[in-house]
Amino acid sequence: MSGGSGSENPDAGQGPVLLDIGGDVGALVVTMPAWLDGLEVEIRPVTGHLHHHHYPHVAVVPRPTVAGIVHSLVYPDLAAGRYRLHPLPGGEAVLEVEVVGGGVTEAVWPARPGGHE
Repeated sequence: MSGGSGSENPDAGQGPVLLDIGGDVGALVVTMPAWLDGLEVEIRPVTGHLHHHHYPHVAVVPRPTVAGIVHSLVYPDLAAGRYRLHPLPGGEAVLEVEVVGGGVTEAVWPARPGGHE
């Protein structure tokens, strides 16, 4: 996929991300393959589903790090609990994570079938 950060936030990925964590609120950072640049990924709680089925989603964007550019998803403020990540539009869950309150959970998106990044 291409298209960078999309039109919702043209400055996404150009600087630090403010994480609003503490108590029972944590953050999630998912390292993504570069070929998924621009993909929108929805996060859904495993339990306690919202009735209106409007879940938060963010785009894969390249972010500068000390190790170079890393493509990632950042969910800055999530209630502690288990979540599934679904590529949009309408994709099946690809990854399940446990977000801890007061901390940053890190995960890695699975490689393409066949082991190709």
